[in-house]
Amino acid sequence: MTAPASLPDVESVRTLLRRVIDPEVGVNIVDLGLVYRIDVTAEEVLIEMTMTSPACPMGDMIMDDIDAVLDGALPENLRVVVKMVWDPPWNPGMMNAEAREHFGWEK
Repeated sequence: MTAPASLPDVESVRTLLRRVIDPEVGVNIVDLGLVYRIDVTAEEVLIEMTMTSPACPMGDMIMDDIDAVLDGALPENLRVVVKMVWDPPWNPGMMNAEAREHFGWEK
């Protein structure tokens, strides 16, 4: 069993997820507001997230990128579970200020 000190915290997982870019818009999934929840236990990292729409054509690519980023950075024995949720539905208001500015929606 991995010692608790070696477990990542929620913010370090969030930082790792910022490396995952939505290829359609060029902004990371955290700043886009797609990541709703991150929980870390001794056994797993649980991520609840969504896509900009249920028909997002880049969904599989984004999921593969999440796996690649987290697999290379987290302890081997720590399981990663990514749950796709659709409630609440994503909307542009979920983006952070930098992402809104990227799209010209922030003064």
